[in-house]
Amino acid sequence: MNNSIGFSKQKSRIIQISAFFLMASLGTIHAQSIKGTIVGKTNGALPGANISIVDADAKAISSLDGDFNLLSPRLGEINLKVEYIGYETKIFPIIIKEGTNDIGYITIAPEEKKNKEKVSDIQQVVISRPNALTQAKAYEIKKNNNAIMEVIAADAIGKLPDRNAAEAVQRVQGVAVARYHGEADQATVRGTPFAWTSALFNGNRLPSANVLGNRSFVLDVIPSELIQFVQVSKAVTPDMDGDAIGGSINFITRTAPTKKTLSVSGAGGYNTFSQNATYNGSIVYGDRFFKNKLGVILSGAIWDRQWGADSFDVTYNTASSNIVQKNSISTIMMKRYMGTRRTIGLNGGLEYKLNANNKIYFRGMFNKFDDIRPVYESYVDYNNSRYQYNFRYSHYQTELYGMELGGEHSVSKKLNLDWMLSDYQAKYFLDTPPTNDIKGLPIATFRQKITGGFANLSNDGKRYWSFDSPNGVGGEYLDYSSDTANPNEVMNADKLLLSQLVIAKLDNNERDKIARLNLKYDMNSNITLKIGAKYREKDRNSTYGYNAVYIPNAALGVPNSPALLALSQLSTDEPPKGTAFLNGMNGNYSSYIMNAPTKDQLFQMYSPAFLQQYGFRDLSSADANATSVYNGEENVFTAYAMAEIKASDKFKIVGGFRNETTRLTLYGSKATKENATSTVISPSTVESNYNAFLPMLHLRYTISPKSNIRFAYTRSFIRPNFGDMSPGSSIDNTTSPNKITRGNPDLKPTFSHNFDLMGEYYFDNIGILSGGVFYKKISDIVFQDTSIINISGTDYMVTQAKNLKDSNLLGFEMGINKRFDFLPGFWNGFGLEFNYTYIDSKVDVSRNDTNGALITTDRTSLPNQSKNLFNTILYYEGNKVMIRLAGNFRGKSLETINKDLGPQYYIWSDKNFTVDFSASYDISKKVKLFIELNNLSNESLRLYMGDNKKRITSNEWYGSRGQLGIRWQIF
Repeated sequence: MNNSIGFSKQKSRIIQISAFFLMASLGTIHAQSIKGTIVGKTNGALPGANISIVDADAKAISSLDGDFNLLSPRLGEINLKVEYIGYETKIFPIIIKEGTNDIGYITIAPEEKKNKEKVSDIQQVVISRPNALTQAKAYEIKKNNNAIMEVIAADAIGKLPDRNAAEAVQRVQGVAVARYHGEADQATVRGTPFAWTSALFNGNRLPSANVLGNRSFVLDVIPSELIQFVQVSKAVTPDMDGDAIGGSINFITRTAPTKKTLSVSGAGGYNTFSQNATYNGSIVYGDRFFKNKLGVILSGAIWDRQWGADSFDVTYNTASSNIVQKNSISTIMMKRYMGTRRTIGLNGGLEYKLNANNKIYFRGMFNKFDDIRPVYESYVDYNNSRYQYNFRYSHYQTELYGMELGGEHSVSKKLNLDWMLSDYQAKYFLDTPPTNDIKGLPIATFRQKITGGFANLSNDGKRYWSFDSPNGVGGEYLDYSSDTANPNEVMNADKLLLSQLVIAKLDNNERDKIARLNLKYDMNSNITLKIGAKYREKDRNSTYGYNAVYIPNAALGVPNSPALLALSQLSTDEPPKGTAFLNGMNGNYSSYIMNAPTKDQLFQMYSPAFLQQYGFRDLSSADANATSVYNGEENVFTAYAMAEIKASDKFKIVGGFRNETTRLTLYGSKATKENATSTVISPSTVESNYNAFLPMLHLRYTISPKSNIRFAYTRSFIRPNFGDMSPGSSIDNTTSPNKITRGNPDLKPTFSHNFDLMGEYYFDNIGILSGGVFYKKISDIVFQDTSIINISGTDYMVTQAKNLKDSNLLGFEMGINKRFDFLPGFWNGFGLEFNYTYIDSKVDVSRNDTNGALITTDRTSLPNQSKNLFNTILYYEGNKVMIRLAGNFRGKSLETINKDLGPQYYIWSDKNFTVDFSASYDISKKVKLFIELNNLSNESLRLYMGDNKKRITSNEWYGSRGQLGIRWQIF
């Protein structure tokens, strides 16, 4: 606890320093500095604008709000120049007086002509196709940033049918997303594991209530309409959080506009899988008051949709001592999800300019993601010769909310200060059923004995796919049939007997309180120094794998027990229709569809009266439940120092270091076997204290005003996940085989040395050509090791995080955005965006025998890392029409490693290619009609084991969706 006290003192010092500089700055008289805001004639604040004084060595770059601060070397009349991609260069005189010269808004207009005779390419692009101005904003931010970065702006997000934050970044060069039942929910930079990419909100990493205890934030809780900019940093600078081996994705929420604005949108649509309607709507209001000193922004969005998915899942007998039979089939599960999702987001902000040198701001947000999904699971259990039917009704809820207060101050003409205090909280929980004190996920399990056994078995009596079978008997999964010896022995509601009731408790809560302070000092026009500190206090409470288990005495063989209830004896409903069950396969699987218990019936089954009447016994594992709950605190103190050096007009150096000190304490319980029948539960505390020293160097050489070459060396790291380090374990006994997840308190953080060499060239007509290579040398990689063990005659799939040896990653990327304005007539409205990333990683995995002795070392790729990624967008932009056809490809990736069995038992995710479409038509200058279509390719998600893609472990289909709507820019 002494560490916590020490960190609290450090946090207090940061706040005291912030307050001191704030008070000092309010009364400071300044030398000749020029302040203002760059705005577009029709496009609001312009970030990344170049502001300079003609015939003087004085330059500045506008911030994301369009604000700038430029030091003038002299008094009197000067000529100020403003340059921006796609806009006219503006040069105008101003009179400089002693102190701060606040010149307010500087409005620049889109470039129209190069000379009187010839209309320029820019005119064609920005006048006839004003959507290009949005791309200009992104390019200016990228071009002038110290970090190697990709940028997208809110208007660009709105051009494609991307409804949440994860989908918004999937088009960025080098970014890949994970899809959860058809919607993107996580993003990663350069194909690295998802936990290696930090998700930031306004520069701070978000708290995560991820169900597995991961640090990666699930981005489907945030509607894309609340986002103003997204910055994808591939090589961070010292003033950015250093826990980002892959990179960081910074979501910048909407801020107050430069003038009054009010816009609304609404759309309705259809999901081809659930065959039901969807809708979404949004509103954005912003204005300025009191002579533009007070800025206000309010935005809200809702997305409500029916959805569904079918899944075909296979488990194999990998625990078998017979090497051939490890590929024999243990269970087949055919599953249907059908439910409702609702995403709600609210964002508000205030900023007040006390004077030209002092600004304070407040931001607050609330996001809620409701995922209501009845789940219908039908098993064929070959090892136990039975059918199994599970029904669960889940209402998963994810919340993210919080606020931040900050300020920006010019303490003197050379010293600037900014500070921020924030408090954000993330929750993930279930609160059903309402009839029992234990809240969580209710799962009812029914079983039916298959008395006649199975046909189509191999000569060793096991079920295989034909390519694994010793004698070629078995078929392929797309033509799957259970092959019961008696074809009439199918799943039957009269024979499916209630054999188990489970409540799986899921409740995760994480809260981050952050204080940060940055000081920036301009030594002269060529050297800028920057130092800063940040303190983060994280509190986490987690329950995962806590199961209340009730089994009827009749299933346990207790004499004179009430008879087992059949599914047909309960109150049931017909399942939702939607598309035909498993229509991505070749057979007819309607016999596996059962009328499931009603929601009220399911909840009532957990009441004490029901449990007593039908002879259920509480067989919850006190050991497992006690060890599945943990809480903890993590305190991080960070300090950095960096210098920006203008070595020449073309060469810039940014160098420095960041130091992050972490103090982690987790409180939980562990189970210790005293003997074969006795287990002792005792409190357990995990402490992990370490320091990360992160040197960084960035070099940028400007070949011409249109092109840059960048080099970066950075050291970054990733902290182990909380769930991976917890002292206990959890058991899921609703699956077949049962699953055990164990923590590993001895995990080390992962560190990486990163090298980047990138180049970029900007076309005159608002386009770009970029590319480069990157290399990462990585140590102590954390991976999820899976194995099958047998405990008292029952197979368990055990997952535990472990550290691997050193690894390396080499890759290159390239991208182009080119408008075909050189073509005649109609054709010059077309353009193409394309980006491609190739990544080759190598990881050595030691394979040991049952005694722990080394057998061999297997070489594979990083988990979650795809070798090939690309995005392609063919677009057309006319006077009133905009059309986009987008493709997103993610190559195959390794998902789980079976360390002891080797590569033939690794689980891979197959390549995935989705096609989306969007179009809009300007009914008037303020009203736009739009259409959005997702997954036109009807792509499915596939996982397989080993080297044969037909050895499927999961194949999920989720259909396509689309909507038609209208946007109205009221003013």
